[in-house]
Amino acid sequence: MRTERLVMRQWQDSDREPFAALTADPQVMEHFPNRLSRAQSDAFVDRMAAALDRNGYGLWALEVAGTGAFIGFAGLQRATFEAPFTPDMEVGWRLARSAWGHGYATEAARAAVRYAFTELDLAELVSFTVPANVRSQAVMRRLGMTHDEADDFDHPRIPPGHPLRRHVLYRLRRP
Repeated sequence: MRTERLVMRQWQDSDREPFAALTADPQVMEHFPNRLSRAQSDAFVDRMAAALDRNGYGLWALEVAGTGAFIGFAGLQRATFEAPFTPDMEVGWRLARSAWGHGYATEAARAAVRYAFTELDLAELVSFTVPANVRSQAVMRRLGMTHDEADDFDHPRIPPGHPLRRHVLYRLRRP
């Protein structure tokens, strides 16, 4: 899949090193419970590549068109944990710090949203993050997603008492 400035594609072995750096970056991973080791990062790449092969969609690797520079991922994945809104499809992204502030997350997420509504014929998408992650929430709002405090939840995969357990939920219904 292509956007004006990005290529959304299957993962390549050459993505492993920059993705490991991205998932080890304390600023990129500030709103996640842990940074990833190289082995954890490689396992994540393997899972995402397998999901793309299996489903034809997923969390696509992102590269800047014309440069081939890997900058992170964006796309769609099923929320597989127990919560009031699951099962539902999540639109998500994670970009290297060097790619922040250029509108890439919004551009890639818009392409994923179009795919979800036109190719997969989904009625709704969700996205969620911790309340402090204002950058991701800004992307959610630019996508047209809406937030209702009544939908906020404690993420079941984060232990009780952990400061990142509480999440805000945004929704987008197909027009």
